[in-house]
Amino acid sequence: MTASALPAGPAGVDTVVVPRSSDLGDGFTVRRALPSAERRMVGPFVFLDHMGLVRFEAGRGLDVRPHPHIGLATVTYLHQGEIEHRDSLGSIQPIRPGEVNWMTAGQGIVHSERTAAADRSVPQTLAGLQMWVGLPKASEESRPAFDHYPAAAMPEISGEGVCARLVAGSLFGRSSPVRTLSDLFFADVTLQPDARVALGAEYPERAAYLVEGVLEVDGQAFEPGRLVVFAPGRPVVLRAPKGARLALLGGEPLDGPRYVWWNFVSSRRERIEQAKQDWQRERFGVAVPGESEFIPLPQR
Repeated sequence: MTASALPAGPAGVDTVVVPRSSDLGDGFTVRRALPSAERRMVGPFVFLDHMGLVRFEAGRGLDVRPHPHIGLATVTYLHQGEIEHRDSLGSIQPIRPGEVNWMTAGQGIVHSERTAAADRSVPQTLAGLQMWVGLPKASEESRPAFDHYPAAAMPEISGEGVCARLVAGSLFGRSSPVRTLSDLFFADVTLQPDARVALGAEYPERAAYLVEGVLEVDGQAFEPGRLVVFAPGRPVVLRAPKGARLALLGGEPLDGPRYVWWNFVSSRRERIEQAKQDWQRERFGVAVPGESEFIPLPQR
């Protein structure tokens, strides 16, 4: 299935992206909303995968072998389950629902994502979002970094049937403690039946990814698994007739176009080519603790 866009419909909506399915290996399939042919990015967000709900039988789990990144920050945010993150900085960090793993690749980092060995004795479920944030040109070659934030550190805004957990950036008059290099926002929002949330126009690029339920904008309904990109310059009101869960995301556009190839993001094509050679020749630095496998460079 390929990505496609639906007619924009209401005046407050610019594009609606239908994610394509992408197999990450071992039957682990995600729905990829960004990048798509219709929308390459929203604010500084250049990548959005929706994982799950995935069920693993006892003895099995997620196994994303060590792989490289440059020029971006990865954001892992789980709704269910647990993932163990390991990276070439020496970080070993489990992530659970509501927590935030924010990894800044900068000039280069390698990491793996797996179900921990201790958790494989019983069946597991996994669901959540993974995003990439493109870095400003001045930060593309910054030193890599990894930060973990507990769920309790995320500001929560609630009332009138709306509960919004601010994962990163600033929104609804609050700011997240997550350290970012871009002017952005990302919030995990739950709406009770008939609840409404107003999204202002202070950011030039804004979108909602619908995880569960049905979302209405200007009288048009959108089903789960849709990335609804809003038209710039005007507030929008989002309504959930029967309740919904969604991610609100966006921010200031990046300072110029970005090239995305495999796990690499850069403002310069030649930097992508250098990263390819570096991975092939094992020039990405120290190994990931406890790992001996790796994902080879794709041949296409």
